Amino acid sequence: MTTILILIISFFASLVRSTLGFGESLIAVPLFLLLLPLEVAVPLSVMLSIVIALVIVIQDHTKIHFQSAKWLVLYALPGIPLGLLILIYGNETFVKIALGLLIILYSLYSLFNKKIKIQGQENNRLWLFICGFLSGIFGGAYGLNGPPLVVYGNLRNWTAKHFRATLQAYFLPASFLGAIGYYAKGLITTEVNYYFLLSLTTTIPAIFLGRYLNHKLNDKSFFKYVYWSLIGIGLILILFH
Repeated sequence: MTTILILIISFFASLVRSTLGFGESLIAVPLFLLLLPLEVAVPLSVMLSIVIALVIVIQDHTKIHFQSAKWLVLYALPGIPLGLLILIYGNETFVKIALGLLIILYSLYSLFNKKIKIQGQENNRLWLFICGFLSGIFGGAYGLNGPPLVVYGNLRNWTAKHFRATLQAYFLPASFLGAIGYYAKGLITTEVNYYFLLSLTTTIPAIFLGRYLNHKLNDKSFFKYVYWSLIGIGLILILFH
C-alpha cells in the first residue's frame, strides 16, 4: 500500500508541476511525510524535481527565456542564506501565516488588476532582482521559490509554454545544488534511491501529460489557474502552520 500511495503522490505532484511549472513540492513533501521519514521525503522530492525540470528543459528548450532564468538564479543566491536564517530564528507560525496572507493578497490583486506589465522584449533588471531575491528567501525558508517567479512571468506577460519552460531552467540548477547538499550530508541513501527509481514509473508519464495540458491552456486564462493555485498554497500555509 505504501508503494502504491507513493506512486500516486509522485504522479499527481509531477502533473501539477509539469502543467503549471511549479508547486509539486508543496504536494509531494507533506504527503510523502505521511508515509516516509523527513530525511527520505525531502531528498526524494528534490530528486524528482531535477528529473521533471531536466525533461521539460530538453522538451521545450526553445521556449526558455535563458537570460531571465540566468538572472533569476543569480539574484536568488544571496536570498537563500537570509531565508535559512528566517527558518532557523524566525517564529514559524508567524512567518507562515504572514507569507500565506501575502501570497493570497497578491494573487487576488493580480486576478482583478492587470495594470502593471513590463512592456517589450527586454528584461527589467530591478524586477529581476526583486523577484529573484525573494524567490531565494522564500526557497531558503520554506521551499517556496515559485510565487516570486510567477510575479515576474506575469509582469513579462509570458505565454503558458514560455512560463513553464523558463521556470524549469531556474529549478534545474537550484534543485541540483540542493541534491548535492543532501548527498554531501549522506541523505541520498539506498532507501531514497529505491523510492526515486520507483517513482519515475509514474513521474515520467505525468510530465508528458502535463506538457499536453499546458499546451492546451489558453494563454490569457493560464495565469488565472496559476494564481488560484497560489491562493490554495497560501491557505495551506495559514491552516497548517
